Amino acid sequence: MTTKSDSDSEPEIENSDSEEKDVTFKSLGIVDVLCEACENLKWKKPTKIQREAIPIALSGKDIIGLAETGSGKTGAFALPILQSLLDNPQKLFALILTPTRELAFQISEQFVALGTSIGVKTAVIVGGMDSMSQAMMLAKKPHIIVATPGRLLDHLENTKGFSLSNLKYLVMDEADRILNMDFGKEIDKILKSIPRQRRTCLYSATMTQKVHKLQRASLVDPVKVQVSSKYQTVEKLQQYYLFIPVKYKDVYLVYILNELAGNSFMIFCSTCATTQRIALLLRNLGFTAVPLNGQMNQAKRLGALNKFKSKSRSIIMATDVASRGLDIPHVDVVINFDIPTHSKDYIHRVGRTARAGRSGKAITFVSQYDVELYQRIEHLISKKLPLYKTEEEEVMVLMERVSEAQRLAKLDMADLGKKRKSKGDNDDTEDSVGVRKKMKKKNKR
Repeated sequence: MTTKSDSDSEPEIENSDSEEKDVTFKSLGIVDVLCEACENLKWKKPTKIQREAIPIALSGKDIIGLAETGSGKTGAFALPILQSLLDNPQKLFALILTPTRELAFQISEQFVALGTSIGVKTAVIVGGMDSMSQAMMLAKKPHIIVATPGRLLDHLENTKGFSLSNLKYLVMDEADRILNMDFGKEIDKILKSIPRQRRTCLYSATMTQKVHKLQRASLVDPVKVQVSSKYQTVEKLQQYYLFIPVKYKDVYLVYILNELAGNSFMIFCSTCATTQRIALLLRNLGFTAVPLNGQMNQAKRLGALNKFKSKSRSIIMATDVASRGLDIPHVDVVINFDIPTHSKDYIHRVGRTARAGRSGKAITFVSQYDVELYQRIEHLISKKLPLYKTEEEEVMVLMERVSEAQRLAKLDMADLGKKRKSKGDNDDTEDSVGVRKKMKKKNKR
């Protein structure tokens, strides 16, 4: 049986490059009280995705939004939801599904900031947190629920009295990532437990086969809003690569951190263990660094993020749990310490910098084992990246200090392993650098 592709029938809006200087949130149809909230957030003008999506959402249509990371997608769905809520006040009004816990908290913060003056109540329902206290939050029937699919389904099936049978609005943000994380079954069950008569927005940076299938299952006559027709990175992002033997990656990292001192860095690693090892290594060399990965408990993940956001830590080492949707305005430099296995993840990683019109740098380490993966990235973004210039002699001067810090980090990692076994605690390594005292003593001599 063949089915006609939805893309044959759905209206599509491709954003023109002409600058729409006179467009304001008010001219898009947003009411005064929400325009004031935008001003308070320093949102001076609507972004491209907001200009296209907001009027369509206000008209009551379902939307598929395709936009590059950092383009203002949250505002594009949050403002119409809040305006619709003002017109028809109702508890359990909207559900926003996201792939990661951090993104859920961030979206909730934006809803709170935009909706404070109109008394909007939100609840974040994610894994890694106490189910009982979440059940109590849901019993109070907030207006907006921001959730990860797994934990939300758990409450739908097990929390007495909780139902989304009157839900009016569903948003699936970063839909491609939700499906890549194998939440397909959960999404199917959630869709069965909410009303068919609702408004649905599906936002994604990339349009995969899975997303296309989900769109057919959950949207009615959607309008596709696309502000970027190909995979691309923002114009103000300076991108480089650095070709180095794998055994010298640590020393080159330290060299770059010294060279670009004064900036804030987000360093992407392929495993949780690497984020912890690098954090310990850098701390032993006197850098303020903190890891962020999926093995840390939720309180420590949020703690790490807040330390970085508040600038009390200038370096954050992250796995791809942090590559999507997190809006940390002051990231100056993204370093891909480990090259991403999936080329599309490169777009999301480097999208953590050069956000909202700012400039930024991205440097990707390419070892002798990464050449093919790197070529795929260049093919995807249709760019040949320049080499990041380094002075090899200056780099190798750091070798002895870095080797010593590597040795101490190894000891710290062993201590961490013992702590976890005895306490069952996911330490974020912040309190584990007992060896730093030895370093200080050594440096005083």
